[in-house]
Formats: sequence, structure tokens, C-alpha cells
Amino acid sequence: MSEFQRISPQQAQLLREQGAVVVDIRDPQSFAASHIADSRHLDNHSLHDFITRADLDAPLIVTCYHGNSSQSAAAYLVGQGFSQVYSLDGGFELWRATYPEQTAHTPEE
Repeated sequence: MSEFQRISPQQAQLLREQGAVVVDIRDPQSFAASHIADSRHLDNHSLHDFITRADLDAPLIVTCYHGNSSQSAAAYLVGQGFSQVYSLDGGFELWRATYPEQTAHTPEE
């Protein structure tokens, strides 16, 4: 794969079941409040470390709020050497509506 692919929540769920890594590029507060279970938050501060430690051949799913910003991030990650990069269509909002049981929530204090 030389560029990223856009995928539905259903396709993303199948990839997750096969071990794909999910990275969430929303702001830290939104990620802390609710995110796809087992996803990792990725921002400008953690990006370099993530890239240097990641398996570049493992499937990688990028999510944002609605599926727009994740496309730019996915294209960037392809350029950094990742071979299987996917952008989640509809982003976290569609994921949460489709798979509420696969959404992690941070308890409010």
C-alpha cells in the first residue's frame, strides 16, 4: 500500500480484531473523556516517539472527530514509512454511534 485507505467503522473493527493499532489525533481532553477502546493518543509531542517505536508494517488506523483530519495524518504516516494506514471514515463520532460498547470512558471526578 503506497497511500492510506478510508475505511468504515465495521472495517476498522475487523482490523482491530486482527491486531491493528488505533491512534486518535483529537485533542487530549476529548481523548481523555472518551475514545476507542485500546487506542493510543497521538499528538505533536508523542508523534516522533511513536514513529520510532512502531512496527511500520502493522496495520494502523487513524481517527479524529469526523474523519477529515485523520486523512491528512494518515497521509503523513504513509510518508513516514508505515505500509498499512487507514483513515476512519466518520471518525470517533461515527465509531461511538456504531460501537458504543467498544468506547472507553474516563470516569468523571
